[in-house]
Amino acid sequence: MPIRIALGEDSLIVREGIRQLLESDPDFEVVAAVGDLDSLREICEREHPDVVVTDIRMPPAETDEGIRLATELRDEHPQIGVVVLSQFADPIYALALLERGSDRRAYLLKERVRNRAELTAAIHAVVAGGSMIDPKIVEGLVHARGEAERSPLNELTAREREVLAEIAQGKSNTAIAESLFLTKRAVEKHINAIFLKLGLADAHDVSKRVKAALILLAEDGTGPYVTG
Repeated sequence: MPIRIALGEDSLIVREGIRQLLESDPDFEVVAAVGDLDSLREICEREHPDVVVTDIRMPPAETDEGIRLATELRDEHPQIGVVVLSQFADPIYALALLERGSDRRAYLLKERVRNRAELTAAIHAVVAGGSMIDPKIVEGLVHARGEAERSPLNELTAREREVLAEIAQGKSNTAIAESLFLTKRAVEKHINAIFLKLGLADAHDVSKRVKAALILLAEDGTGPYVTG
C-alpha cells in the first residue's frame, strides 16, 4: 500500500513541482494537492491521508497556517503525520510545531525539496511515528540555547522579571506599581536594578526602557530571533 499524501501549497508552480516529485516515487500516492488552509482541512476530513505535506504559510492569512493545521490534527487526527515546508530558518517556528510533541512531525526548509531523498525521508519518518528537523534549524536551536544561558536576564530576580514584563507592555512606573501592588518607589528601585543588570545604566532614559523590553521579547520568542 502506498503512503497517501495530501499536499498544501499556495504557489501553483511549487505545488505541481512537489506533486510530480512525490508521484515519481511508487511508495507515494498524492490524494489531493490544494492551495489554501480550508481546502486542506477538507481533504484531511474526507480522505484521511497518512501524511500532510504543507507550506507553513497559505491563504487565508499567509501567517502560520501549516503549523496551526498540525496542531488541529494533533487533537482530531493524531495518526496523520505532518511535514511542514518553510522558508524560515528561525527556530521559533519549529518549536511551535513541536510544542504538542515531536512524534509524526517534520520541519524542513523549502530548499531541501530539491533533494527528493530528504523530503521522502521526512515523510517516511513521520509515518513511522518519528520526527525530522532540518539541520539548519537544529543549529539555530543550539545557538539560541547558548545565548539564553549567557543572557543577562538570568541575573534578574523573579520580581524584577515581573517588572520588566510590565515595562515591555509600555506601562508607566505608576501603572506598574498599581498592577503589581508595589509602591512607586519600590518600582523605581526594581527598574534601576534591572537597568544595571542588563548593562543599560548609562543609556538614555527612554532608550533604557525600549532596550530592556527588546531583550525580554527576544528571549521569550515574542520578537524575531536574530543571529549574529
